[in-house]
Amino acid sequence: MKILYYDCFSGISGDMNLAAMIDLGVDADFLRAELSKLGLDGEFELRTCRDMRKGISGTRVDVVLKHHHDHRHHHHHRNLKDIEAVINGSALDDRVKSTALNIFLKVAEAEAKVHGKEVYEVHFHEVGATDSIVDIVGAAICFHALGVDEVRSSAVELGGGMVKCAHGLMPVPAPATAEILKGVPVTLGKVNKETCTPTGAAILTALTDKFCGVSGFTIQKTGYGIGHNDNEVPNVLRVFLAEAESGLKGEAVLLQCNIDDMTPEMLGAAMDLLMEEGASDVHFTPIIMKKNRPAVTVSVLCPEEDAARFRKLLFLHTTTLGIKSTLVRKDTLEISFEKLETPLGTVAMKNAVMDGKIIRSKPEFEDCRKLAEQHGIPLGEVYTQIGKCRK
Repeated sequence: MKILYYDCFSGISGDMNLAAMIDLGVDADFLRAELSKLGLDGEFELRTCRDMRKGISGTRVDVVLKHHHDHRHHHHHRNLKDIEAVINGSALDDRVKSTALNIFLKVAEAEAKVHGKEVYEVHFHEVGATDSIVDIVGAAICFHALGVDEVRSSAVELGGGMVKCAHGLMPVPAPATAEILKGVPVTLGKVNKETCTPTGAAILTALTDKFCGVSGFTIQKTGYGIGHNDNEVPNVLRVFLAEAESGLKGEAVLLQCNIDDMTPEMLGAAMDLLMEEGASDVHFTPIIMKKNRPAVTVSVLCPEEDAARFRKLLFLHTTTLGIKSTLVRKDTLEISFEKLETPLGTVAMKNAVMDGKIIRSKPEFEDCRKLAEQHGIPLGEVYTQIGKCRK
């Protein structure tokens, strides 16, 4: 499974993202050719160069706006309708259009909420500006060009200090950025500047499938997108192309112990702990032991190399005095995720893949539950609606 991993230790902006994608291997001329399908070549030029920050070498991108005598016409504030017209009217691939519009909608919704307006009333000062169109549509072009199966990201560093807003100074993060990053792990204060822009935040949240640490995959290529600031922490966005284990997992170990002297509460806590420590699976089976005592078999499945660690955890966190270990072969289907847009909202679809073909797919339960709550409808109704969208 091919993974794109965003390491946002110094935040993310639209131009840093484009630069990082080019550094990873997306051809800059291909990007320019695709962007010119927007019909805005009269408004901007995309310049790329090699650059360095704190000894780290990478790619830097500048979106250079072409200033015309007729200022009004070229740099008028566009709203979402104008932007949708530009994107939908272009010759870009449909998947690219839909990804780009999804990113724009995130920014528009955030700006609308912050300014108490309707989404279509929002005039983008920064975003409607040509450079944001380039950043966002460019992000969609690069994402589809890389052809990855999943996008993961670290927590996002937001920076610190104050940032200029329409209404004066506000502490970082800017209101729109904070709105877009709801539910996303963030860090603050590594540098005294804004390190994550609304555009960067929207690109990241629209593309990322899960926020997690750098683990569980093999890095194959690293790219560095150089930002326009020079901070204490290098102003770069690091991205990895990686391969994650999928398909046949090979050897696993099944650890089992029988317990007749722990309360259900203690057992529940032990299960949580073992799962948090990275067990592949933990399950309890009710049994009757000697002396007719009702008891529980605790079963823990883990990778072979982790077995010794899990034995220690079992001895520490349960009352068992002995653990049986069995080497088992575990075969798993490959899993891929895709986003499905429904009238109720976005749902992640989990696909089971065999021999490169999707053999079945189902909506993620937690997403469905959220939508049911949001719209005040029964869970079954959410599944019915999703079923209609997939036909």
